Amino acid sequence: MKERKYAAIDIGSNAVRLLIKGYDPEEQTGPRPMLKKLQLVRVPLRLGFDVFDDGRISEKKRENLIRLMKAYRHLMKIYDVDRMRACATSAMRDACNGQEIIRQIKEKTGIEIEIIPGSEEARIVYDNHIERVGQQTGDYIYVDVGGGSTELNYMSGGKLVASRSFDVGTVRMLTDKVKPSEWRAMHDFLERVASRSAGITIIGSGGNINKIYKMAAGKDERLKSMPVTSLLELYRALKPLSVKERMEKYGLRRDRADVIIPAAEIFLNIAKELEVKTIVVPTIGVADGIIDRLYLDDYYSGGDVD
Repeated sequence: MKERKYAAIDIGSNAVRLLIKGYDPEEQTGPRPMLKKLQLVRVPLRLGFDVFDDGRISEKKRENLIRLMKAYRHLMKIYDVDRMRACATSAMRDACNGQEIIRQIKEKTGIEIEIIPGSEEARIVYDNHIERVGQQTGDYIYVDVGGGSTELNYMSGGKLVASRSFDVGTVRMLTDKVKPSEWRAMHDFLERVASRSAGITIIGSGGNINKIYKMAAGKDERLKSMPVTSLLELYRALKPLSVKERMEKYGLRRDRADVIIPAAEIFLNIAKELEVKTIVVPTIGVADGIIDRLYLDDYYSGGDVD
């Protein structure tokens, strides 16, 4: 039986990603997929800078997004993808012309994009991590920081207790578009979570925390974790530098060198609120969760996975 392949397109506020994974049906022993990454493409379209400042996606970025979807469609054909799902998150949710652009993409490329609510985005992150943690009897909060929003999933005793999405993201912070009410709402949520548990582990998700993990000192490669003090130390080293200096000194891309600071501030704020000293950083994200769902849908529906 041929290798089966899945693809996920994640249209975020900072970047647009295509992830393709595949698996050999003969190697499968249960519902948890043994998927291998075949391709990952990330293009920093930075839609959020338009949307959070002007309320709409500009004509130039609309054209570039359509071009990119055409390129992704061809890549998926080259890889002979069996199933795919394309999701758009915070920037497209907020764009007054988001639905119009999605219709154009469907007409020109055949790719159907779902604008998913923050709650769905949070659920995808949760589903992606739940069976990868190993020890599930403790209390965990999954934190996915994006350009437009932050998704928080609180799990206790192996069960999802609370899931929330807040319009607090790196691009929103850079454009000064985070409402004080969103910060207060996040604070209240974290306060309620802290009152329920004496010891919570943060599991961080997103491109920024993965980059921070790679740059941080004192991390534990075996446990995929780093002390909050290491995050704070790196933040203090990066903060005074200009974007250009961060790029030169730390080898960061321009589209990472600016958003890494607000991302670190969000994680540090959450760690402080919950009195957490360590952050676990598995190298998986929303796109992985989308693909896991596609696979599990096939598996439990008796689809072409056996």
